[in-house]
Amino acid sequence: MSDLKEKGTKAFLWDFLGKFVLNGMSFFVSLILARILSPSDFGLVAMVMAIIFIARFISDGGLSSALIQKRRLLPIHYSSVFYFNILISMLLTLILFLLSPYIANFYNDKAILPLVQVISFSIIINAFSTVQITKFQRELHYKLLTKISFLTVFSAGTVATLLALYGAGVWSLVAFELVQGVVYSILIWSASDWKPSRHFSLKALRQLWIFGFRMLLIGFLHRVFTQLDAMIIGKLFTPAILGFYSRAKALDQMVVNYSSGSLTAILFPLLSKIQNDLIRFQNIIIKSLGILSFIIFLLIGGLYLVSNELIILLFGGKWIQSVEYFKVLVLGSFGVPIRAFLNNILTSRGNSKAYLRLEIYTKSILSINFIILYLWGINTFLYGLVVISFINTFITVLFASREIKLPSLLFIRPILIQMLLSIIAVALTTSLTNDIEQLHIIMFLIKGSLFTCFYILLNYLLRTTSFSYFLEQIYPIIRKLLRMD
Repeated sequence: MSDLKEKGTKAFLWDFLGKFVLNGMSFFVSLILARILSPSDFGLVAMVMAIIFIARFISDGGLSSALIQKRRLLPIHYSSVFYFNILISMLLTLILFLLSPYIANFYNDKAILPLVQVISFSIIINAFSTVQITKFQRELHYKLLTKISFLTVFSAGTVATLLALYGAGVWSLVAFELVQGVVYSILIWSASDWKPSRHFSLKALRQLWIFGFRMLLIGFLHRVFTQLDAMIIGKLFTPAILGFYSRAKALDQMVVNYSSGSLTAILFPLLSKIQNDLIRFQNIIIKSLGILSFIIFLLIGGLYLVSNELIILLFGGKWIQSVEYFKVLVLGSFGVPIRAFLNNILTSRGNSKAYLRLEIYTKSILSINFIILYLWGINTFLYGLVVISFINTFITVLFASREIKLPSLLFIRPILIQMLLSIIAVALTTSLTNDIEQLHIIMFLIKGSLFTCFYILLNYLLRTTSFSYFLEQIYPIIRKLLRMD
């Protein structure tokens, strides 16, 4: 038990560090490119990537999740999935290449045609490393994945920045995508001792397919609905408007990456190992949800307060239109990491049937908001996302609580408490800083520091369980770091 906990903790720390470095470097590259390139350049690539992201997931067929979840695996399972991924990715690349003229016509922009044709090859490139990544994740080797991610983003970022400086324009963003895939695949193959055998088995695929097919449908729904906004905005508005929106959305997604990305990535393989020990499973879920709620609303409250200063400091004055988009996106983003975390309860216990049903419910509700986007525009759509975030989080809580036989109130309480404390801390900070006029960097530091102090102080005074769980996990880490010095 202690060995599994120690492995999980180390994996979490390395994955968190990896995401911090990976997103930090990617973000740094995007800052440089945002100051060189125009919002229209980012908008054009966002239109193309909306389709590419969906195709990349389809190429996997949901089988990577099945490889992690299945308790007993043979070498033939890995090899069969590898060849399946390559075959499907080649087919998808060919389809997108041939459909590129129609995609350009859909967006009424001929500049998109060559972008689709070139970026579509990233589907094949990424497919070559999928199984190795899955194997490392299953074995919790996140330290190695972190190092590879660092080298990958550094290489791709250097190439993209140099191309942008020499006037490559939108093609510097295309190069960033392609170089990332090539370098990552090369490094993964160099580091992995697994190589595909010459054997392929449809029987092995069928054994994974029951779980994998449902995960494919779930992932497909998720990818479509997370990219549909970019498709609709790209169709109805100018590439510049989509560029402003995509920058705001990318910045907002950092909340998800830093607050829950590592925790959810580690919990799936970790919980899969203890799926039959219900009491232990329940304890891990309740504690993890408390910690997650504390971190999420600390980040969301702080980002909401400093949104104006943050956008201007990072991207420059030409991106000011992104501020209003970003503020509303942040308000609704609390539900994304919480739902991703709770979904692990269903997937790690192998209940892909319930997970698929949950996704159909939540995506059906979300689809209403895309009609709103089409009829009433971006601003109404964004406020609709906030409302839907509350509704879908509540539905997910009901599914998760039923799966592990715990009252739904145990899930809802820490979320509502931390949300309320974050709102109070935001109100207190706003009342003290409303009349202050200083440089953007000074206001950023003042607002961020005040909010953090108020939020932690409120948690301390009320002695919330979320704060207690957070301190319980952070103290040992701090002591280890101090001993290392």
